[in-house]
This record gives sequence, C-alpha cells and structure tokens, in this order.
Amino acid sequence: MSENNTTSTTAVADAVPPQRDQAPVEPLLEVRGLTKHFPIYGGFPFKRKVGAVQAVDGVDLTVLPGESFGLVGESGCGKSTTGRLLTRLLEPTAGQITYKGQDITHSSRKQLAPVRSEIQMIFQDPYASLNPRQTVGTIISGPMEINGINPPGGREARVRELLETVGLNPEHYNRFPHEFSGGQRQRIGVARALALEPKLIVADEPVSALDVSIQAQVVNLLQKVQTELGIAFVFIAHDLAIVRHFSQRVAVMYLGKIVEVADRDSLYNRPRHPYTHALLSAVPEADIDADKKERIRLAGDVPSPINPPSGCRFRTRCWKAQDKCATEEPPLIQIEGNREGHLTACHFPQDPTMEAREEDVILDPALAAIENIDESS
Repeated sequence: MSENNTTSTTAVADAVPPQRDQAPVEPLLEVRGLTKHFPIYGGFPFKRKVGAVQAVDGVDLTVLPGESFGLVGESGCGKSTTGRLLTRLLEPTAGQITYKGQDITHSSRKQLAPVRSEIQMIFQDPYASLNPRQTVGTIISGPMEINGINPPGGREARVRELLETVGLNPEHYNRFPHEFSGGQRQRIGVARALALEPKLIVADEPVSALDVSIQAQVVNLLQKVQTELGIAFVFIAHDLAIVRHFSQRVAVMYLGKIVEVADRDSLYNRPRHPYTHALLSAVPEADIDADKKERIRLAGDVPSPINPPSGCRFRTRCWKAQDKCATEEPPLIQIEGNREGHLTACHFPQDPTMEAREEDVILDPALAAIENIDESS
C-alpha cells in the first residue's frame, strides 16, 4: 500500500503546481488567534463557572484555493474542534475567521447563508452522520432543497450523478443508510458534501472508522475529487501516513496549539519541533531498517486542557525542556535553516534529521525499567 501511496501522491503533487513559487495567491480561508473554551460549571444549588476546557487556544492557519491542508496530532489535541470552528458549527470564543476576505467569525445565520454552501464538512463517523430514516436521495438532495437550488435536469438527476461520481450505483437512490457498508456510507457523506459545489471541504478524520482496505479507496476518492474539481481541503487525521498521501501542507497540533507548519516534504523529511519528531518516530514502516530510524517514546498522556502547562505546552513531555520553556511561550516562526513557509514554535528546535541516535529517547520510566531488565537477563 505504501508504494501505491507514493505513486499517487507524486501524481497529485505534479498535477497541482506549487502555488508558493508563483505570484501571491489570495487565501481562501485565513484564521488568526482562533480560540474555543468550553465552560465548566459547578457548585450547588446555583451553577457557576468554575473553569474552562481550553480546546483550541490561539490557532493561526491559512488555506489557499484548491489546496489540500493537513491537520495532525494526538487524540484530544483540538483537531475536530478546530474543524467545527472553521465551518462555523461552533461559535469561537476569540480570534478571527476570514473567508474570501469576509470576516465570518461571529456572523449571524442570515449572514452565513451565502457562505454555508461553499464550506462543507465530512464527518468522522459514517454511521452517525446519516439520518437512518431518510433515503440516500433525500440525504444528498437535502442541502440543495435547503438552499433553494434547482440544478438542470432536476435534483434527482443531480443526486444520481453524484452517486456515480463517488463510485456508487445511481440505482441506490431509494435505499436507506443501513443497507450500506461503512465505506459506502462515507461515500454518501462525500456526495452530500459535493452537492452544493463547495470551494472548501473540512474532512474530520473521514477514514478513521473504516477498515484499512476501505481507507485507501475513500482517500483516493477524496484525492480525485480535490484534483478534478479544484476543491480546497482541510484534512484532519491522526494517521500521519494518510495525511502525507493526501496533503500538500501539514500543520501539527498539540494541546490546542499549532506547533509546526510546513509543506509535506519539508515536515516529513526535516521536522524541527520535538513533538513532530516524536510523532514521526512512531509511524510504523515495513520497508525500513529499524536500526537506522530514530525512536522516541514519550511519557504519559497529553496534559489536561483545563489546566495546561505554562509557557510551551509540550515542555512536560519534552527531553529538551529548560527553564525558559516554562516561562515563555515560543512563537510560531520561521527558524534559521528552515525552508520558506516552514514555521516552528520551539525555543530549542531539533536537528532536522530522523536518523537513529546513539541512544533512544525513552521518557517513560516504567518502559525504561522493563527494557533494562530485559537487557540484564
């Protein structure tokens, strides 16, 4: 599968010329300081706010027209919340969201109406995102009905055309979701997202609930749609191999903040943030000599977003942390030696190599003790 992925990725990269080397392109979506805090209420008998879950805290990102932009990180780092903020399914606590030069951060439902059709979302769970009481035809034609769109030939003809586009039989128009497999249901979700001919699709882990064999089919379908129709994608996932296959630029997120942004090749071949190194060292690869690959194993879980660490949020799990990391939050900037557009938020960035160290970085004391016992025996 890795060989097929490499080939497909190269083809897509060639099909879409690198926009950074051309004349400046006006961003399709621009986000500055995006923040979402979920309040925590407690006390009796009167409920009062006692804290907040800092799910997303000061995210900056830019998506260009027709670009595939990946967003990766551990579970609980705020990726899905960011996706819902971009589509305005959630109201931001602070920050700014600009779409085609228009500020939509706190736009009303009426003001968002013209934009809704251009920003669509593919949800993570193909079993929960489709109404079990509606037929496939009703599900896909629903957005057109809500927006008052009557395509040439009628809505039914358009739905059958969309079903064919995503690799389903147009005769499935009158079937219900329970008659389809998980991969087929996700294809229905893709068809629904395409119904209004959007300019931007936010795909929230669209293949994480599917079998591995089906994952490749759905990702290749999204890649085909992105290339042929010129739709920009924000592809959210925790599977780094899939993101590398699909995305032209990638942002790494940790505990509500973006810690590194770069083009695909630069991020995967020359990462600079310690967290990115740790993520990449955990990616299983069958065709690599294990003795030549860097190994980093972090201790514990991601800290609680209710009370995140001061300064750099990764410092509690970082092997390079110093006093400065606890007092100063590192800005997301281009550091010396990075390619243009490769931004990193770290006071002490990593050497940009993934080659094996003399000793593995093992921050988990229990794991280190077990390995020492094995070596001694």
